[in-house]
Amino acid sequence: MSDDHTHVQEFFGARAADWDDRFPDDGPAYAAAVDELGLREGDRVLDAGCGTGRALTPLRAAVGPSGVVVGADLTLAMLQAAVRAGRDRDGRLLLTDVAALPLRPGALDAVFAAGLIAHLPRPAENLRELARVVRPGGVLALFHPIGRAALAARQGRQITPQDLRAEPNLRPLLAGAGWRMTSYVDEDDRFLALAVREG
Repeated sequence: MSDDHTHVQEFFGARAADWDDRFPDDGPAYAAAVDELGLREGDRVLDAGCGTGRALTPLRAAVGPSGVVVGADLTLAMLQAAVRAGRDRDGRLLLTDVAALPLRPGALDAVFAAGLIAHLPRPAENLRELARVVRPGGVLALFHPIGRAALAARQGRQITPQDLRAEPNLRPLLAGAGWRMTSYVDEDDRFLALAVREG
């Protein structure tokens, strides 16, 4: 396991037990972002880096009982918190690295990724892996319940021109990984970039 993985697991493992308590008002933002994916009954969707599974319930509601919802995370403690919250009823949980998913090519209709991109050790390669498991025309949502400026302020830092989530950086990064950005919103109360799998 790489040092990148160890750092991510240590960071989130130490925070898993009270993660939902720290951000109790994020539910509506998650539901609104899921709505923008345009999922249909029976669709197959991955919550990549699902954490405590806050997106699993709205994802299940969007795809209905005939759909498939999978939550993948690298940190066991986060998945355990999802189980304690009962969110495993809404989707199958996988302890796995989103950089090497145990899914066949084109298996999914969509990927939802909340707060994931900042934790990817090799973003271009990792976004290509997400593209691999999505059918051509499928959708990717890169989401955060607050915008880049608000997140930077919360963390006591400044936004830099190198920020991967800045539109001039994110658009070519996605394009190089097989995605075409179709929508970009960066406001105080949300960050949401939508992209379609080229193909």
